[in-house]
Amino acid sequence: MRAALLQLTSSDQPEDNLATVRAMMERAVAQGAEFILTPEVTNCVSTSRSHQNEVLHPEETDPVLAGLRQEAARHGVWLLIGSLALKTDDPDGRFANRSFLIDPPGEVKARYDKIHMFDVDVTPEETYRESDGFRPGTRAVLAQMAWGKLGLTICYDIRFPALHRRLAHAGADILTVPAAFSPVTGAAHWETLLRARAIETGCFVLAPAQTGTHAATRGRARTTHGHSMAIAPWGEVLADGGTDHGIVMVDLDPSEVAQARRRVPSLRHDRVFDGP
Repeated sequence: MRAALLQLTSSDQPEDNLATVRAMMERAVAQGAEFILTPEVTNCVSTSRSHQNEVLHPEETDPVLAGLRQEAARHGVWLLIGSLALKTDDPDGRFANRSFLIDPPGEVKARYDKIHMFDVDVTPEETYRESDGFRPGTRAVLAQMAWGKLGLTICYDIRFPALHRRLAHAGADILTVPAAFSPVTGAAHWETLLRARAIETGCFVLAPAQTGTHAATRGRARTTHGHSMAIAPWGEVLADGGTDHGIVMVDLDPSEVAQARRRVPSLRHDRVFDGP
């Protein structure tokens, strides 16, 4: 299976981001991509709630979702929209951070709302309160693809191994971790976390990422780490997108999942234990 990880520098203008992804999908398909993946908040990277309220839509009317479903159907490819920021019926006006798996006919095969919210103080100058603007999901999601089963996660979820292990126990062969990772935490932890989740589960890990400095109409500009990665079930880094905007192509052999799990069958060795 040939996958294409799109490394984006999304702005806070959804229509511009849609045009960018359409063009990149065209290029990825020309390079033989059968599965295309985009990063977290593909449609809008913004720190301004007021701006988000002006440009975002509910899922049912979101033009980016509709446009990318059309592109998947036009090219006959699987597409993971890493996530879209979407309006919801939340009483506090919070958005959803929602990932979509689109099948080759362009239908929504699965949707997943990010469970773990990035509420951290990375440095005194770099703080995040994702739960102020986004409501957390409550359900892990697994979907059947042509090459096996896909477990969906998003960004900060990578720090919670129990989620990924549960997906692996449920049958996941591939885990997706679309992200808009902080440059500080990315430099320290991104690759290590991705490789750890692959090794612990015996899954491929595919992590398309936002990169660079994101244009902002309002609010502060945001910078992200980049380094979209594909990790093998044995833990090898198969591809690293660096920090440039672009397409990261990678060929995956699904048989490697079973091979890794035969070598170290840790998923069969989980034990129930007491204490502390």
